[in-house]
Amino acid sequence: MTLKGKTMIVTGAAGGMGKATVALLLEEGANVAGCDLHTDSLDEFNGHPGFMAYQGNLLAEDTVRHIFKETFDRFGSIDGLANILGIAQSATPIEDCSLDDYRKIMDVNMTSIFLTCREAAHYMRKQQQGKIVNIGSVSTTRPRPGLQCYVASKGAVESFSKALALELAADQINVNVLHPGPADTTMLGQFSGEGANVDDTKKEVFEKSVPLGRLLKPEDIAQSVKFLLSEETNMVTGSVLHVDGGRNI
Repeated sequence: MTLKGKTMIVTGAAGGMGKATVALLLEEGANVAGCDLHTDSLDEFNGHPGFMAYQGNLLAEDTVRHIFKETFDRFGSIDGLANILGIAQSATPIEDCSLDDYRKIMDVNMTSIFLTCREAAHYMRKQQQGKIVNIGSVSTTRPRPGLQCYVASKGAVESFSKALALELAADQINVNVLHPGPADTTMLGQFSGEGANVDDTKKEVFEKSVPLGRLLKPEDIAQSVKFLLSEETNMVTGSVLHVDGGRNI
């Protein structure tokens, strides 16, 4: 499996899963544009000739256009898009969820994917090839109380991705969804309810919900993203890959 010479755009690149994905793709010989609202954690990659960081708000249409144009201008193609950007929801009863909170979760988790996928299609259709991987969540299959807005946003990611896979199939563009389970990242602690002990919640709630007995590592997700971006999955589209230690069962 090789991605040598391929050009990939990774959103949410500064987070745990995103940074692990950037590192792995660069190791595999890909060119990578790592995009996030803040990119300081990506500074260690700045000396790599195949890496470029792009700091910006992925809810701004002009920003998304610039990311894709600059990536294409520098590397000559856009072969893959991994949408890892996302935010959590602190476990909250529906009566206490504000409309602003709902809109923010839907915007970051779904609208950003709409904008980046729309731009990716523009380039990939001209090339008649491309791979898109959108990160969802095992919570779409196994919801938890208090995460209703988050679950809705990730359910939308799955439905959107399947519809887009069908639409882009004639252009040899693959669109797939990866549903991670509980991962040992900063984001996992953000699902805890107000006043809850984050470490206890990780251990007693999330880790115990995984049949294989441990929280996922960012590298577990990165390896699966790499697989879905590779030529080994040329006949895989509209699929949902659970990488969750069996949590969805």
